[in-house]
Amino acid sequence: MYRAIARNKRNTVIIIILFIVIIGGLGLLAGYVYNSWSITIAVLVVSIGYAVIQYFVASRLAVSMAGGHEIQKADNPRLYRIVENIAITDGLPMPKVFIVNDPAPNAFATGRDPEHAYVAATTGLLDIMEDSELEGVMAHEMGHVQNYDIRVSMIVYGLVVAVGFIADLFLRFAFFGRGNDRGGNNPIVLVFGLVAMIVAPLVAAVVQAAVSRQREYLADATSAMTTRNPDALASALQKLADYGRPMQRQNSTMSHLWISNPNKPGIMARLFSTHPPLPERIARLQKIGGEF
Repeated sequence: MYRAIARNKRNTVIIIILFIVIIGGLGLLAGYVYNSWSITIAVLVVSIGYAVIQYFVASRLAVSMAGGHEIQKADNPRLYRIVENIAITDGLPMPKVFIVNDPAPNAFATGRDPEHAYVAATTGLLDIMEDSELEGVMAHEMGHVQNYDIRVSMIVYGLVVAVGFIADLFLRFAFFGRGNDRGGNNPIVLVFGLVAMIVAPLVAAVVQAAVSRQREYLADATSAMTTRNPDALASALQKLADYGRPMQRQNSTMSHLWISNPNKPGIMARLFSTHPPLPERIARLQKIGGEF
């Protein structure tokens, strides 16, 4: 189990480095083709500024987009006490707890660090989970907080935005430029650049999905360590597989936050899914249970 956690952390670092390489390569390509390094500098400055804003406002925005309302212990003692006990066990500050009025069973966590964390569960999740299963799910979400997964997710999200911004800028210059750049004098370079700019956002989406999948495995393992009961989370994931449904409020920009994919499945959704298959996660947890 500890080896799995270490492997997931290494893989995530490698993937983020790959992401940065993609952005750097696109920036250099744009600067070379259009013979203007100010384009690359402008894109990087705007991207960094956007990432800083997202760092401080994304958490509240995500809760609002999900339709969550904050609760206190008196509002739902069962959920609040489970989260409270997990926070004490992990030595974490008590996060703000939210309930989302939605029949789809699901949960998510957000926040830039443990001191500014939010966890949420849907009414559908509370209805079908036994206490041990709910504890496993919320320990999974608290695992995201403990492992700073949400900070990683925001960084990756910012990188995706940067890739899209560079690609859009490159294409606009290609079609509306005046031809006084290197691309205009060398059609091969321009064609190569255009292909790179079209493919890059697709690669970025795949990388984003890979990062999220690794963090889901890590949060599963963290939950098993916290509760010492990986079978409970495995049982909860099985219920999510059996009773899961799309969320009433679907938003692709925050789909990676949920413990189970909240969107309607499709071919493209499966290709760029931010969640590993539930059967594979269940199998890993059952293997971890056998090692206890």
